[in-house]
Amino acid sequence: MMADSDRVYADLYPVEENHLLDPAALIDPDITFLVARCDGVVAGFGALAIRRDENAAYGELKRMYVAPSLRGIGLGRRLLQALEDRARADGMALLRLETGNRQPEAIGLYRAAGFTERGPFGPYAESEHSLYMEKRL
Repeated sequence: MMADSDRVYADLYPVEENHLLDPAALIDPDITFLVARCDGVVAGFGALAIRRDENAAYGELKRMYVAPSLRGIGLGRRLLQALEDRARADGMALLRLETGNRQPEAIGLYRAAGFTERGPFGPYAESEHSLYMEKRL
């Protein structure tokens, strides 16, 4: 499924604008990777990366993806909630994310969950394809 998500993003955005978390990074102790299953089959996933800047630590959402055949049943919302819960448990007061502007469903999910737009953060630069968002927890 991760390879499927990579192909989707490669079809939507130039390679230099795909800011995907490398699968090898998922074993890093600062990464939480959650998997959603339906009837025992992987249906989606998402990651929370603990990041630090000059002010404090924050959580960055990465690799949010739900199988196209299983969208619309609330898996993305439940994954997002579980990642937010983990961030709170880890003492994070802020979540940030970068998403592509050609993903209206993802943008709608994040807005409905209380994320608001902001400028680039961390390693990101201004981009015609990216939308940057954050949420105070």
